[in-house]
Amino acid sequence: MLRISRIAGPALLLVVAFTAVVAGLQFGGGADAPILLDPGAVVRWGLPIAKLFVNLGLAATIGALLIAIFAMSPKRDEFTLTLDFAAAGAALWAVASAFTGFFTFLAVRNQPIDFTSAFGDVLASFLTVTELGQAWLATVLIGAAVTVLCFAVRNPTGLAFVLVLAIAGLVPMALQGHSGGTADHDAATSAIFLHLMFAALWLGGLLAIAIAQPKLTKSRLTLVLRRYSTIALISFIVVAVSGYVSAEIRVENLSNLLTPYGLLVLVKVFALIMLGLFGAVYRNYAIGRLESSHTKSRGWFWWIVSAELAFMGLASGAAAALAATPTPVPEVVAADIPDSSPAAYLTGSPLPPPVSASNLFSLWSFDLIWVLICAFAIFFYLAGVWRLHKRGDSWPIHRTVFWVVGMLLLFYITNGGVNVYEGYLFSMHMLGHMTLGMMIPVLLVPGAPVTLAMRAIAKRTDGSRGAREWILLIVHSRYMAIIGHPVVAAGIFVVSLWVFYYTPLFRWATTDHVGHEWMIIHFLGSGYLFVQALIGVDPSPHRPAFPIRLLILLAAMAFHAFFGLGLMTGTGLLLADWYGAMGWDTGVSALQDQRIGGGIAWSVGEIPTISLAIAVAIMWRRSDGRASVRYDRKAERDGDAELDAYNEMLAERR
Repeated sequence: MLRISRIAGPALLLVVAFTAVVAGLQFGGGADAPILLDPGAVVRWGLPIAKLFVNLGLAATIGALLIAIFAMSPKRDEFTLTLDFAAAGAALWAVASAFTGFFTFLAVRNQPIDFTSAFGDVLASFLTVTELGQAWLATVLIGAAVTVLCFAVRNPTGLAFVLVLAIAGLVPMALQGHSGGTADHDAATSAIFLHLMFAALWLGGLLAIAIAQPKLTKSRLTLVLRRYSTIALISFIVVAVSGYVSAEIRVENLSNLLTPYGLLVLVKVFALIMLGLFGAVYRNYAIGRLESSHTKSRGWFWWIVSAELAFMGLASGAAAALAATPTPVPEVVAADIPDSSPAAYLTGSPLPPPVSASNLFSLWSFDLIWVLICAFAIFFYLAGVWRLHKRGDSWPIHRTVFWVVGMLLLFYITNGGVNVYEGYLFSMHMLGHMTLGMMIPVLLVPGAPVTLAMRAIAKRTDGSRGAREWILLIVHSRYMAIIGHPVVAAGIFVVSLWVFYYTPLFRWATTDHVGHEWMIIHFLGSGYLFVQALIGVDPSPHRPAFPIRLLILLAAMAFHAFFGLGLMTGTGLLLADWYGAMGWDTGVSALQDQRIGGGIAWSVGEIPTISLAIAVAIMWRRSDGRASVRYDRKAERDGDAELDAYNEMLAERR
């Protein structure tokens, strides 16, 4: 019976997912023949089914890799079996992506299949020239590379990079499909990416445990399940929130829930609710009972797992059918936007209201990625402080205040009025940049998140790597030792500023959503490294003398001021075909706005500079005070022997 229950889970997943996608296509009309240019029934049905297997392969790969490097010990057979499953999932991902790309080509080009060189030339052109073809070609290549790496790499650190590569394979998929109209494209892309990634972690993690269970003893199984339960809870929250955002963009109102697309969305919502109930059963009942059970029989538990996988199959099949089903809200392209300004054609969104103090704090353009990052960062920080409090340890209140305020400021900059206007005005872009690179790190670094994590997170003893072990590995790595050196950190902080604005990186970050996300990560990270090198509380391999820190700070800020002055006095417009072509009559020319941005880069940067200089001076004074106290105590213990020896040396030299 137990053997049957182990097999039933993955089998139910496949059967239910396949049944759900076929039923969803039939009900929603996703596989109906178009009036013109019908690619054929094989393509119409084969394309969404192939996408379903792409999603399942991705889930098996990403979920298994995370479980392997986070929940399992490399010293045990469970680790090897999980990686073999990840490799199998990556192979399925690559093959299914190849079929999906081919079916997409047939659907888009309506090209009859033949074996002539002309057909091959058209296919090659589609895969290498068009964005859609390039996306599926990249997905196939990433899937193939991950397949090989899962077999070749067995070191947890190396596998972490393989996991990052696998997650990067989600980006081309997130840029396709129902990504919303042009005005909602960025929000829809972020929602799809998060939905795909955390659904994969959730489904793939459970599948990996089910596959690896022959190598797990009862004690190991309960331990791995507790670790997976944390991943599943976070995944449930992110999948629910990202799913809501996607539905809001494509369904828009309650009446549209009665359309075929809306009803399929309700099927996914039902599956999500059931999966949430399964998660509650795991955390509050099943794992505890499994751990305390004195019998070896675990069949009842695997039947629960099988039922959960069946609902995951239902959600996966409905998602694949939704991707092929017409949405009730039409996707509005730039040409159809009522606002006829050039800005609408460039950005895909109508012009916002004029800039004012009230609009800066009342208008919002939410970026779901940073909404969740800020929310989780505050929650886990406060949870760590609460854990210390419960066991009687103290944590300075000012560190908590710094961290929370810094995260709230990050939330505003990435979602508030500055984010609304930065695509239209260079000055607003520069205000956001300076806040990300200068002001937010000055608040976050004194929060000492690494120190808190080291004290609050339990150390593992089974050879696996949890959050504490991964954080320590990163902090003490040779790479961090290099880029965390004060001189190197200052160089990255200053040089990247010039490189970014005077290379194609600036255009990429301004016109492309992926580039915009990279820009936020880079400048937030470079600013954090620079501030950490100067006033960091967290452990660091380099602690230069305080006079050296002040010299580094002054040198970096001098180059920073030169950059701001260069923009203020410059006569050439950066991204003239973007900021200079908005057609927005604000009473200030694009060049004047750029000069205002230069003034912001110069003046706003001075406030954190002064704060950093004061902080370094205070730390210097406290360090001298502590050194003086230590010397006085030593003198009391040995009768000031050091001073007596020094006086004797002077007397001998006379």
